[in-house]
Amino acid sequence: MKILLTGATGYVGSQLLPALTEAGHQVRCLSRRKSAITHPGVEVVEGDVLTGAGLDEALEGIEVAYYLVHSMAGGGDFAARDRQAAGNFAAAAKRNKVRRIVYLGGLGDGVDSAHLNSRHETADLLADGAPEFVHARAAVVVGSGSASFVMLKDLVERLPAMVCPRWIDVRTQPIATEDVVGALLRCGEREGLSGEVQLGGADVVTYRQMILELADALNRRHPLIVRVPVLTPRLSSYWVGLVTGVDGGIARPLIHGLKTETLVTEAPPAGINDSPLDLKAAMRSALTVKL
Repeated sequence: MKILLTGATGYVGSQLLPALTEAGHQVRCLSRRKSAITHPGVEVVEGDVLTGAGLDEALEGIEVAYYLVHSMAGGGDFAARDRQAAGNFAAAAKRNKVRRIVYLGGLGDGVDSAHLNSRHETADLLADGAPEFVHARAAVVVGSGSASFVMLKDLVERLPAMVCPRWIDVRTQPIATEDVVGALLRCGEREGLSGEVQLGGADVVTYRQMILELADALNRRHPLIVRVPVLTPRLSSYWVGLVTGVDGGIARPLIHGLKTETLVTEAPPAGINDSPLDLKAAMRSALTVKL
């Protein structure tokens, strides 16, 4: 197929790009800088989803478009930027008669999480851009370039003790990068697929359990974790931003989102994510890549 990939310089997008070309698809990438993408055999169109520049050129003749864009790293009102970008992309996709848009969002429905609410709003806007819209919703991605995973790894490596709010015992269903990439590939290829596709790993764990499993994987002593009722997600996001290497503009909305369970409540269609890795295997895979 003729496929457009946005977000190809991001973590998941950079892993999906070679998977698409290896599967034999004709891939075009949209990037603000042509020189940022050097993958062989890939066409690159310079443009920007936020301004709308280059979108029609990028989407001309495209059958399936992957939208892997978010604006948290820019700080400020990232939700407004995401809203504008998604609206621009949906309008251009409709003008160019794109058959399917595949969007990677997140699991969970946190009513007071700006991060999760923005992801859902982006999905609603993109759904208007093509007859088939696949909303792939993933739990925490376990991988060497995943902001959530890097944040937890830095905490384990740098803190012998942690004071955490109630989110430390919230449940999630962490999924390995390779499982997300494989599922996204199949979401673009599967005939007639449309609607929500929920993606999670083999294990349901709390963030406390994730931290302890990560300490084991790193051969480090388990950190002392003290749960307190008065430390708000906002306050905890500040110390996480200080201690870890994750940009504060990303850390704050991520921490706010941790209050919400991110679990698969409806299994994806057969063949999309049938045998995902368990947490230990996902962590081993992530740690084999130098961070």
